[in-house]
Amino acid sequence: MEDTMYSEWPIVKANGELMLLIPLAETIGSIKPPHGLLDAQGEFLKIVIPAWLAEILEVKEGDFLRVTNAEGEIQIQPVQPLPMN
Repeated sequence: MEDTMYSEWPIVKANGELMLLIPLAETIGSIKPPHGLLDAQGEFLKIVIPAWLAEILEVKEGDFLRVTNAEGEIQIQPVQPLPMN
């Protein structure tokens, strides 16, 4: 079983889209794209954060997201998890 690696990245906003821009040199292992939201853009791996997901995660530009490669698939979550009800 592959170890899970993670990094934390700030959310940036460009052209009205929220996204993470991760330098390709620092991408985490071999990952599978999550339904077309992952794209190489220049020297960066661009992960778009759709508005509906940003709303669910309660995140905005400048907040940090943790990116993991659990089981070879990219997963994101807020650095400060939401409180459980």
